[in-house]
Amino acid sequence: MNSKGQITIDYLISVTIFLFAIVFVFNYTSGIFTPFSSNSDEVTLLADRTATVLVEKLLNKGDETVPNMANETKVENFLTELDTNYDATIAYLGLTGSYLRYDLNVTMENESGVVGMAGKVIPSGVNVGQTKRVVLLKYEETGNTETVMMSFRVW
Repeated sequence: MNSKGQITIDYLISVTIFLFAIVFVFNYTSGIFTPFSSNSDEVTLLADRTATVLVEKLLNKGDETVPNMANETKVENFLTELDTNYDATIAYLGLTGSYLRYDLNVTMENESGVVGMAGKVIPSGVNVGQTKRVVLLKYEETGNTETVMMSFRVW
């Protein structure tokens, strides 16, 4: 019977060196692809926050029992305000700061096509964060409701 016990220590050292090599390779390769990653996570979070503020608070019909029900008059007023007084509306939504400024585009579609759109035109070659919300639009005159898809794009 062999009682030296060096095989266990040799095995432990070799496994430790192998694991350090694997960790080093993963850390090195993730650094290689960093210049090719985008910051679209940041603008996607801003688009989601803007959509939440608009759909659930500002454009809400006021009925707490029906989530995402928007008032048609409030939606039309917001889209008009976004087109006519863009800078003040962006500042009100918190998309401007002392160092960064983000732009916004809101598009509303139903099953037949685009119903309304406001904000700036999306330029090519920029990272765009987008959030879509299914909204139940209630018309005040008739009391009818329509399901629309609102897209909030921030860049």
